Amino acid sequence: RGATCRPPEAHFHDLGNPPAGTGTGTDADADVTDRTVTTAVSKDRLLEIAATLFTAKPGFTIHRKLERILLRRLETVRAGAGIDWSNAELLAFGSLVTEGTPVRLSGQDSRRGTFSQRHSVLTDAVSGAHDTPLNRLAPDQAPFQVFDSALSENAVLGFEYGYSLTAPESLVLWEAQFGDFANNAQVIIDQYIAAAEAKWRRPSALALLLPHGFEGQGPEHSSARLERYLQLCAEDNLQVCVPSTPAQYFHLLRRQAKQGKPKPLIVLTPKSLLRHPLAVSRLDELIDGAFQPVITDPEPPPKVRRLLWCSGKIYYDLLARRREQSEPDAAIVRIEQLYPLRPEQLQAAAARFPTAEEFCWVQEEPRNMGAWRHVSELFAQVFDRPLRYLGRPPAASPATGYAHVHKAEQGKILDAALHQVVQDP
Repeated sequence: RGATCRPPEAHFHDLGNPPAGTGTGTDADADVTDRTVTTAVSKDRLLEIAATLFTAKPGFTIHRKLERILLRRLETVRAGAGIDWSNAELLAFGSLVTEGTPVRLSGQDSRRGTFSQRHSVLTDAVSGAHDTPLNRLAPDQAPFQVFDSALSENAVLGFEYGYSLTAPESLVLWEAQFGDFANNAQVIIDQYIAAAEAKWRRPSALALLLPHGFEGQGPEHSSARLERYLQLCAEDNLQVCVPSTPAQYFHLLRRQAKQGKPKPLIVLTPKSLLRHPLAVSRLDELIDGAFQPVITDPEPPPKVRRLLWCSGKIYYDLLARRREQSEPDAAIVRIEQLYPLRPEQLQAAAARFPTAEEFCWVQEEPRNMGAWRHVSELFAQVFDRPLRYLGRPPAASPATGYAHVHKAEQGKILDAALHQVVQDP
């Protein structure tokens, strides 16, 4: 009796007073991402982390198949090449906890990974005992927590959002089993993640990992609904990223944990790229560099007539098809951070290809989905030339459930992008 109920204000991130006349304390033209943050990690530190992560502790019996996977991960780090997505992720987590940043990850299959790719918790094949290598890297490290959550996206995402508010020093991640399933938590995304800072001055650095990619798996296992997150973007309330390489993902995770002003991060993570032979990174890309919002073509043709802009997995499809051509004339630019995206980043990428006569946006998603509407509006403000759409036509359902139809649709997109086949709008 007489007690008051109040949130633990001491734990919340202090935004200070909003600028006069704005009411929200946000600047619609600012870039919230902190490019001064150092996300690179030394070679010695990464080798040390890898040696612990991918080696069983004494007396612990790992299944032979998993033992081969861990050994291969360790060998790629030591060789300095061939580092895949899951390897880079665990190295990022390991580097953060050894630097004193707690990491918390939850999702419906997050310990192993939906696609049997992560293996953050090991099980003794004989005794059934568990081991979490990320928690035995150093005696003074921060904790790594990973949970296989209940089958309720709404409840779990709501909890993790609240946790992120009271633990701003932690990297808190919620992972959807497939990005499609996040729509069961849409109210948490709309009411809190996207708008809480504007409404209540409550910033959060929660990161959402949403597996996304059109691979013939049908309408419930293809789309994280990128368009919905981009529609919510305003006043620098979110970061929406589609990293295409393990190194990009590594730096993105570390940037999210280290940047001073907390902002929610939406990451469209891969599925087939987890084991794609080209979707690998070199160790020196983790040792040096930082996250790149826009990546220009690393192997452009001698003369570029067409400039293809894209995000995500379709880059690798375009690259493979272009390598089949005897005289390619299209360069490919990847937009890795769709919001916030500064005009000068686009202009700098375009300036590298002065002979380009045509700009095209290529996407897997139907025209009324994906990033098309977002980028078409932005390009109209930045460039004085039209942006042509190359992708699936508008659709009520995100993707077909027939593998042969998917393959035919994907082939038409690639043909239109690289063989100058006219595509109906």
